[in-house]
Amino acid sequence: DDGADEIDMVINIGAVKNKNYDLVTEEIAVLKEIAGDKILKVIVETCYLTEEEKIRLCECVTKGGADYIKTSTGFGTAGASLADIALFRKHIGKNVKIKAAGGIRTREDMEAFLTAGADRIGASGAVRALYGE
Repeated sequence: DDGADEIDMVINIGAVKNKNYDLVTEEIAVLKEIAGDKILKVIVETCYLTEEEKIRLCECVTKGGADYIKTSTGFGTAGASLADIALFRKHIGKNVKIKAAGGIRTREDMEAFLTAGADRIGASGAVRALYGE
């Protein structure tokens, strides 16, 4: 109502670690319902997840109706990895896009993530990396 066009949420890591994927999916679905036609990005914070959890979260994000799955807040112990983008691309629904974020610092990094299947890049140093400013 205050004008946001996009909403970011972070998954409930406790629910994931307890294998309560129904709760994760429900939280995503509720937030998407509230967001309506606005973009909902679901941050899964890959550095804390096993491969199995990442795959299950692809299912949750898809079933919950989110617009994007996002690798990281940038505040965890690690950011995006090319392997995670490839894993997401393999397991995410066809209507869900991928945002790679966290630790992406160079033009070469950005190009590699886009080539791997990311639809968006989150990089606080993007302008400097692209234009040297």
